[in-house]
This record gives sequence, structure tokens and C-alpha cells, in this order.
Amino acid sequence: MELVDIGANLTHESFAHDLSSVLDRAQRAGVRQFIVTGASAEGSRASAKLAHAHPHTLYATAGLHPHHAAEFDAETEALFAELLRDPLVVAAGETGLDYFRDLSPRPTQIFAFEHQLELAVQSGKPAFLHQRDAHADFHAILRAQRHRLADAVVHCFTGGREELHAYLDLDCHIGITGWICDERRGTHLLELVRDIPAARLMIETDAPYLLPRSLKPKPKTHRNEPAFLPEVLRVVAAARGESPEQLAASSTAVARRFFRL
Repeated sequence: MELVDIGANLTHESFAHDLSSVLDRAQRAGVRQFIVTGASAEGSRASAKLAHAHPHTLYATAGLHPHHAAEFDAETEALFAELLRDPLVVAAGETGLDYFRDLSPRPTQIFAFEHQLELAVQSGKPAFLHQRDAHADFHAILRAQRHRLADAVVHCFTGGREELHAYLDLDCHIGITGWICDERRGTHLLELVRDIPAARLMIETDAPYLLPRSLKPKPKTHRNEPAFLPEVLRVVAAARGESPEQLAASSTAVARRFFRL
């Protein structure tokens, strides 16, 4: 059984001391390839560098998370355009809108999002998207540009049925994380994942965030890592009435096709 973790923040400082061991544990768990999320200018550079240190195993994205949208300027835009010419940088993003904390002003988030979608169009690479509590604006901007994008995935999807079907209607892919394993806030996803066509479904950890709460035994730390992706697989497969092997085969094929691995 082979898996692809389509969203892992492996440049996060919590992995600085033991990344080699983290990758080894993931490989033993069946995770064969990883998309390392770029969420800032510095993080995108680091993600690309990491991908080059682990060719055929690690790949990168290049973009600016909406929390960092205030950092977007001409220099940052030029950097992302350069990174997106790298064959190991396989998607534009993480980009989108996040109104949950409003760590960057909303007009600034919209400006950065629109410009990064244009970078995705120019590069011919898919868009790796983030949305939280901003569906109306996010959907309107994405809908206007979707026909120009090679592809798009709404990663770490946590929304409701209306949002899900709005993105599926735009022919978007959907990334599901350990949020679905959270009995406090993620149980609605157990029903919604049945609505996602197999050809549009991918799985991810968003490590070091979103540790699956259903893991047994509980890890000694709260840090999530790619080795725990099989738990996301198990929960999603059970919710969809599939075997883990079935879902592993389909989601891995979808990820490799989407990111052109």
C-alpha cells in the first residue's frame, strides 16, 4: 500500500531536529511521496530546497498563506514565479482566504490571492488552496479564474455540504486531513466525504498540525507527522464504505496525476 501526503509542513521548526527520522517513519508506514507546503517566501524557498535534497520523494509548493498576505509584494511575486519554474515545485500556493483570525487585512488577502492565482495560470501548475470562514469571497474569486487554472485543490477541507458541492461544481479536488478524526468538530465530514468522487479525493496530514485524535495509542507529543497518514486513510475509508486498500490506491493515483509526480 502506497500513500501520498499532499500537504505536510516539513519546513516547520518542530521538524528541524529529526526530519530524517520523520521521513523514515513515514516510509515504513507506506507514505512514499510528500508535498511540502510553501506558506511564506522563506518557507517556499526552504520547501524547494528540501525537495531537491530528497528527489522523487519530496516535492514542494510555492505560495503565501493568507495569514502572511501582508508580505506579498513585487519581490515576493517574482520569487514565486521563479520557484514555479522549478520542476520539483509542483503547485502554486498555499494561497486563499482566511477570515477566521484575519491576521492580514481582508483586502490584502484578496489582493495576494488573486495575484497568486495568476501565477498558477502563468506557470500552468495547479493551485493549492486554503479557505476558512471566507467561502463567499473565496468562491467568487476562484469561480472567475477556474477556467484558466490547470487544476485546483481545496486542501484541508473542513466546511459544510454547500461549500463542498460549490467546489466540486468548479471541478476542484478536495484534500481531507485528520480534522475528520476529531470527534469535537469534524464529525460532519464523516458523511460529507461520501459525496466526493474518488477521482477528486486526496488525503493529507497538514503536519505538524491536526494530529488525528482517533490515534491509538496516543502519541507522546501533540506533533502530527506524515507517518500518521494511514489513520486519516482508515477513517475516511470507513466513512466511505471502502477498504483502506481501495482508498489508498485511488487517492494515490489521483495525487500523482494531479501533481504530475
